[in-house]
Amino acid sequence: MRLFTSLLLAFALLCSGCATTPPTQTAATTTAGDASPIVILVSIDGFRPDYLQRNDTPALNRLAADGVRAQAMKPSFPTLTFPNHYTLVTGLYPDHHGIVNNRFIDPKTGAAFVYKERDAVSDPAWWGGEPIWVGAEKQGVRSATMFWPGADVAINGVRPSHWLYFDMSMTPDERVDHLLRWLDLPANQRARFYTLYFDQVDHESHSHGPASKEVGAALRQVDAAIARLVAGLRARGVYDQTDLIVVSDHGGVATQKSLRTYLDDVVPLADVKVDNYGILATITPHKGKEAEVESALLAPHPHMTCWRKQDVPARLHYGSNPRLPPLLCLAALGGNITEHAYENKGGHYSAGEHGYDNDEPDMQAIFLAHGPDFRQGFVAPPFDNVDVYPLLTHLLHIKPQPNDGDFSAVAPMLRDAKR
Repeated sequence: MRLFTSLLLAFALLCSGCATTPPTQTAATTTAGDASPIVILVSIDGFRPDYLQRNDTPALNRLAADGVRAQAMKPSFPTLTFPNHYTLVTGLYPDHHGIVNNRFIDPKTGAAFVYKERDAVSDPAWWGGEPIWVGAEKQGVRSATMFWPGADVAINGVRPSHWLYFDMSMTPDERVDHLLRWLDLPANQRARFYTLYFDQVDHESHSHGPASKEVGAALRQVDAAIARLVAGLRARGVYDQTDLIVVSDHGGVATQKSLRTYLDDVVPLADVKVDNYGILATITPHKGKEAEVESALLAPHPHMTCWRKQDVPARLHYGSNPRLPPLLCLAALGGNITEHAYENKGGHYSAGEHGYDNDEPDMQAIFLAHGPDFRQGFVAPPFDNVDVYPLLTHLLHIKPQPNDGDFSAVAPMLRDAKR
């Protein structure tokens, strides 16, 4: 059942240097004799389900064929990186955990959450709910996180046993090697739960579009890193005792200039405060201009749909959080909400985007799983990404916090589906 829980907000993904060495190719002193499997959660940012059909991902396809593959995993709205990564590890919709966008402003304090600015997102007060690594640490299960949004913040006063600040210069192979070194730690330091994050596919999709050769190259690079991880687990004798889960946060779609909406063609910009442009524009009318602005925005538009926050469709599970302004406008698939001044100054537009309606096929995410707890050759029907959190707590044998997920939606993919 889907439970409603509290709100708050936060996340942090930024730079810190990391040493790089090849993976150890000898049997490691890991949990080989431990009855509890290792759990590794891997995110490939911006990976669409149909990318598995591009012949660029043999390692991922082998995992899927020998384990579990979902037809698709439905991201939460908005289909953006920080909200969805935090949903995956809390089981809460963004409206409930408080990371409601990649960028937003707290109306009470005026503080800004900007996902690329470490200082802006490092305050634990932004982050609501309890991410899986916090629950694990509190219940005696060590965790080690490689670049997961929020994992470098002391949420509820707790950090993972091992973590790093985001460093975009760290290659996929170097990230895998660092995780393998964590696996090589002495037993009294070694974690059971790990996360790993790859941003290369999303980066190339933004820069060149989802169908580009650059995205193909990024897919091959990340797939090779997955193969390196599998080889490293095999070399340490723990591959058969590892539940390896690969997800993405959202998909991506090519953008079109013809689908842009210029907000200053709809309302006078002097009448509004705009917190965000882009795919999901967030807008507050100035005092005395509420009726005029609402009338203009709520009217039909060819490539944009606007709502009062309380009128956002219920299926999006969005609109109740106090950090959302009164009016929200969503671009049509492939479109963008902007202003003429930004364009006239040569403002940048991505060739590929996401953040759109989470029912759109191009916004769907992947879910693959392989390991002792998962069935072999099983194709699961689509499910919501809030359901990943109760699956993780089940695999780690820890007590979940109240969440919006539904374990029964993911239980059939397990060998012991009745557990």
